Amino acid sequence: MPLVRCARSPCRVWLNRQFSDGIQRCFISSAANAGTLRTSSVLMRPILNYRDVSENVVYKMSNAVNRKSSITPLAIQSVVRDYKSLKDMSSSLNAKRNTRSMIGDKIKKFGQEKNQQALIACLEEAKMLKEEISQLEKTVSELEQSLLDTALLIPNDTHPNSPLGPESSAVTLSSHGPSPGPASTHRDHYAISQSLGLVDFENAGIVTGASWYYLKQEAALLELALTNYAMSVALKHGFTPIMTPDVVKSDVAKRCGFQPRDQSNPPKSQVYHVDSHLSSTSPKLILSGTSEIPLAGLCANQLYPKSSLPLKMVGLGHAFRSEAGARGADTRGLYRVHQFTKVELFAITTETESDRMMEEMKNIQIAIFDGLRLPFRVLDMPTEELGASAYRKYDIEAWMPGRGNWGEISSLSNCTDYQARRLSIKYQRPVMNQQGTSTHENVYVHTLNGTAAAIPRLIVALLENGATFDENKQLTGLKLPDVLRPFWLGQPTQRNLTQWV
Repeated sequence: MPLVRCARSPCRVWLNRQFSDGIQRCFISSAANAGTLRTSSVLMRPILNYRDVSENVVYKMSNAVNRKSSITPLAIQSVVRDYKSLKDMSSSLNAKRNTRSMIGDKIKKFGQEKNQQALIACLEEAKMLKEEISQLEKTVSELEQSLLDTALLIPNDTHPNSPLGPESSAVTLSSHGPSPGPASTHRDHYAISQSLGLVDFENAGIVTGASWYYLKQEAALLELALTNYAMSVALKHGFTPIMTPDVVKSDVAKRCGFQPRDQSNPPKSQVYHVDSHLSSTSPKLILSGTSEIPLAGLCANQLYPKSSLPLKMVGLGHAFRSEAGARGADTRGLYRVHQFTKVELFAITTETESDRMMEEMKNIQIAIFDGLRLPFRVLDMPTEELGASAYRKYDIEAWMPGRGNWGEISSLSNCTDYQARRLSIKYQRPVMNQQGTSTHENVYVHTLNGTAAAIPRLIVALLENGATFDENKQLTGLKLPDVLRPFWLGQPTQRNLTQWV
């Protein structure tokens, strides 16, 4: 199908709940306690908005095509069809249950009246009805699970301003920092790191394998300085620091929409799975691909008072990507590695505040990279680059003269209620009921995530832009931004490579 831009009027997302018979309907529920509540210690079943899919099926199909989603238009149509079937079967099931209840009353009545003939007839009818209900309950349960499994593959809606098409269709929103210098192979970060003894790939290959590394000397200090610098900027903007676990349940990652694939054909998963000593019934564990996952999981099954939002966190952890596929010039050195330190911004807002929060987080990212004196630009990413969860996504790219190209150093995504519906994250919105009494309705929050610092990419950009050479083009040292100096743990040494600017 061709790329299609479907007009869709803005509308509030209706909320659904799951009745005992499996049908999801719009609802408003009151809450007695306005404090933050954890509704369950076990991840709840995702509650998806089937009504929204049914009412906007043409948009959902074209949106999936525009985003090159794995789900087909026919599969999305099947969601609409199965949802209708589920409602019909559930209505039939409820009718049979009501009939069973009435027969039960008759059995009690005839038993008291000692009307054996009528009693026997009712018992026979009740027996047949029990079998019918049992079979119908099984059918409803199977259809409900099949419906959910398919609907979970439907990607998030797309912001109307997001460009259509592949990565090349990205729109530059703004440019920052000094003017990009000329491309030069002398500024290749790999060569610079080897010449100055900053990164050891060879011994890391022996110890672990290809695409692993040791940061040494000034490079090790640079990681520590960048990490603390990015954290300090986030803290000044009201973000709460969180040290996140590096291992998460695969189900949590899946609910966050994190299912990255590499560029091989067919694409292969980039996720590292953990083989543990636990039993086969234990949850499957993976190495986290980004701190966004444990940060989102931290909020799972939570019910927040509106007064507590927005909730802003900055996580520090490691990201792991198996990055299967052939390696070449575009991925050499530190640009694409299996493990890296990452500072991640994460926010929870109401459904009306996520667009504003996205701009606030973007400005924080710009402030971080402006301080590093890097040439960089902010891009509005097109539909094929959004993944499953993002409603809108910004990428930030720094000029890397050794690569002779721009390279991604950060991204920022507004996931609206995509993750919240899968992780059951809600807030209590004050409303007036029909009786004019103040109460609350439980509404799904919006989640946002953005990279404050992906350390290896920043080291690449700083090495390639900050390397200094003599008149014979011999490498002499590094110019590093003065904003990192307060976070630099090293003392002056005989190497004397670093010049603060």
